[in-house]
Amino acid sequence: MSKKLIAGNWKMNGDSASNQALLEQIAKGLVGLNAHAAVCVPAIYLAQVQALCANTEIAVGAQDMSQHNSGAYTGEISANMLKELNVHYAIVGHSERRQYHFESDQTVAAKAKQALANGITPIVCIGETLAERQAGQTQEVVRRQLSVVIHELAHCAGEIVLAYEPVWAIGTGLTATPEQAQEVHQFLREYIKFLGSDLAQELPILYGGSVKVSNAEALFQMPDIDGGLIGGASLDAVEFLHIYRILVSIADRKV
Repeated sequence: MSKKLIAGNWKMNGDSASNQALLEQIAKGLVGLNAHAAVCVPAIYLAQVQALCANTEIAVGAQDMSQHNSGAYTGEISANMLKELNVHYAIVGHSERRQYHFESDQTVAAKAKQALANGITPIVCIGETLAERQAGQTQEVVRRQLSVVIHELAHCAGEIVLAYEPVWAIGTGLTATPEQAQEVHQFLREYIKFLGSDLAQELPILYGGSVKVSNAEALFQMPDIDGGLIGGASLDAVEFLHIYRILVSIADRKV
């Protein structure tokens, strides 16, 4: 059975005081619950958040990282730098990085490779635009994005976390229906089977795209959705914990 995970993506939000208050509340709410939780925070707050999350159930993640190990790349942060901060996860290939920073599939795959080489689990994001969905190209797009990562990682591909995030549902308030999300998740799991049937069942596939309390239960009940990459709702401790508890409850019923 695949690992169940709720990962918060704070995006470009936060300050020292609100970070502490948010994490203290989340940490208290996670005690005794049986699933994995992470927060992926702006790089400038990684050290603070790592200190606050020590001895809690919260894993710390970065929102991005360089494809290079070192060198003349002003403003970039390498995986080995993140490793020194005991960062557990790193988001790579988020749709906002692909759109605003023109990251290619090859760049995303190179970042995932650097992450794994430094003991960091990449949360690899893939997804289609609204125009691509309307043109019936969803499966073609996500297969292309994933295949480049698998080719780069080879036998290590099973060590990633995959996140399907339809670009048209990121920060728009729109959400794929549970059936739309399940259709893509099932397609991805079937595609991964050529690496091995056990791997296909064990590799976590998260849904990202305006996940909130009102739609979390319907999404997480789908058989191939293993959790969520949570945006805006991860900045509200009550909402984030509620989404997490929904996942735990459904996972317990499936066992």
